[in-house]
Amino acid sequence: MSEKNPKGWRENIVLFGALAANLGIAVAKFVAAAITGSSSMLTEGVHSVVDSGNQVLLLYGQRRARRPADAAHPFGYGRELYFWAFVVAILIFAVGAGVSIYEGYLHIIEPEPLADPLVNYIVLGIAFLMEGASWTIAMREFNSARGELGWWQAIHESKDPAGFIVLFEDSAALIGLVVAAMGVWCSHFFADPRIDGVASIVIGAILAAVAVVLAREAKGLLIGERADPRVIARARAMVSAHPEITYVNHVRTIHTAPDMVFVAISADFVDTLDMGAAETLVETIEAELRAELPQLTSIYIRPEKREAAVTIPPAP
Repeated sequence: MSEKNPKGWRENIVLFGALAANLGIAVAKFVAAAITGSSSMLTEGVHSVVDSGNQVLLLYGQRRARRPADAAHPFGYGRELYFWAFVVAILIFAVGAGVSIYEGYLHIIEPEPLADPLVNYIVLGIAFLMEGASWTIAMREFNSARGELGWWQAIHESKDPAGFIVLFEDSAALIGLVVAAMGVWCSHFFADPRIDGVASIVIGAILAAVAVVLAREAKGLLIGERADPRVIARARAMVSAHPEITYVNHVRTIHTAPDMVFVAISADFVDTLDMGAAETLVETIEAELRAELPQLTSIYIRPEKREAAVTIPPAP
């Protein structure tokens, strides 16, 4: 997956597309729920409101993350985006899933009389088209970024949460619309409005599952994840290519933003290299790394004997 994350409108097209779709859909769903008394439609309306709020938070997080480094945060504010991604996951779980399950439960124990479902079907059809358009944009952007990686591997390796969060939200929304439509149809076919409440609980369970996955990915980004292994391997190879370097002890990286990486390199220099030559070599290596791997925004190279280097065990 590419480590680059272009700025501007292109960066936010997925979020803007999802926000526009969800705002329009939320209004339509609430109107339909008020007319028909459908629990699953009310649940879907809450779902769309939560999704809209999530997109606003991610846009806010992206803006905050682009603030320049200062004395208090010398590596910048890029990881603030990961904090807001985690907040989004919590909102999906607590508000989206929680309200859906609670509303479904109320509708089961106190079912409302059935009303003409035509309005529900019209709104669900329009919502499916709008959510499908948003999902298509998100999937296109995600596929262009993931390259040859598998779908799940690309999500795990991604350092930009906005793209895969919208993709998960839109996927859950499309599934939720199908469940809501089935709930409305079954309620009328079997003349049992409680089925509509069951559909709300199913939608809540889907949102809860999505929230757990997103929280897991956001947690990893907050803790700090290494750069793409291909970037690490290339950096190691470039340092090793210098004859003055006898061995590269380690290349340790951590993302400070989706497109910014801190790298610390420990290398064993030849013993005959004096201080002045070593400084020149370090400057040369740093310039080469920045030219070929521009995502390496902070580079630290430390001369260190091979036997003195501390080895960090691989992750389980």
